[in-house]
Amino acid sequence: MSVVAEQLSIGRSWLVDERRVVLASLIEAQGSSPFEPGAFMLIDAAGAIEGSITGGCVESDVVSNALEIIESDGPPRVLHYGVSDELAQTVGLMCGGEVDVLVHELRGAAREVCRQAFDAAGRGETVGIATAVDGDRAGAKLAIIGESVLGSFDGPELLDRTVARDLLALADRGTNALRHYGASGEALGRELTVHLQAFRAPPKLVLVGAIDYSAAVASLAAQSGYEVTIVDAREAFVRADRFSRVASVHVGWPGEAIDERELGPRDAVIVFSHDPKFDEPAIMAALRSEAGYIGALGSRRTASDRNARLIACGADAAALERVHSPAGLDIGAATPEEVAVSIMAEVIATRSGRAGERLIAGAGSIRPR
Repeated sequence: MSVVAEQLSIGRSWLVDERRVVLASLIEAQGSSPFEPGAFMLIDAAGAIEGSITGGCVESDVVSNALEIIESDGPPRVLHYGVSDELAQTVGLMCGGEVDVLVHELRGAAREVCRQAFDAAGRGETVGIATAVDGDRAGAKLAIIGESVLGSFDGPELLDRTVARDLLALADRGTNALRHYGASGEALGRELTVHLQAFRAPPKLVLVGAIDYSAAVASLAAQSGYEVTIVDAREAFVRADRFSRVASVHVGWPGEAIDERELGPRDAVIVFSHDPKFDEPAIMAALRSEAGYIGALGSRRTASDRNARLIACGADAAALERVHSPAGLDIGAATPEEVAVSIMAEVIATRSGRAGERLIAGAGSIRPR
């Protein structure tokens, strides 16, 4: 389970347990900030905390505000934090940016909307949550789960329709935004500010071959938010606890298992089995898919020999350029765990369109925008 999915699951359980819960969301960031807008924290009346919005820069002040809201039954607050002035003992960001944080207690209808939305998002469904930031409706919620709409801003019908439409568009991309709407709900206006946040199904990772490397990659990939499946035709191997503990397992021919799955640009296939009768059909199936990353373990010579056999079997030489083999970034990895770091770094870099170079050697933003 990814960190966000676990956080959402905990939030749902708090709501089911009838705890008073405050949601603090990073709704806007300018300049450098540790986390992107959309990061959120949950705080209950006892001071329990789940999540982070700036990696520790302003969390203590946000929690203080959250507890004040609970104690006073207070309205939502938008907190602004800028550069930290240590001489003035102020709370702020050490990285030089500015952020706005919406802090509000989940009450009434908004509470039930969040319970259902958190539940669905924690299960990996595509979910969008809209929150009114200002005005009399501040804290009101509207959500989409799939194509179903939950909740309302209790205003003009056009407002709910316009916000739901924007949520659906964002949910497809899994992004978030701060939008402004007119008093009657029209898209052009400044009377109402709404934060839109989307959670979409996690990317898929298919690992071929039940070996030490696949167990190590599966563990790291799951923590990175991937839905991981380990495929092997040898049931005695794939059913071992060390694989089922970190991933779903599939007993069967890898090529067929990959063909059965709809893989898109966010998804990945990595081949570990070192057996041509498994590896090569798996790579051919991966090439037929739209997987954004295809990798294979092995030396450069192994990759060259494999490519020659695949071309002899009808593979297109240009298509084989999609295959990262040897898989991973050159970080001097030796153990399965280190190799897992190397491979997942390349998977994430490929998905983000980055070269995987040292941050100190690069220029521009270190975070994908």
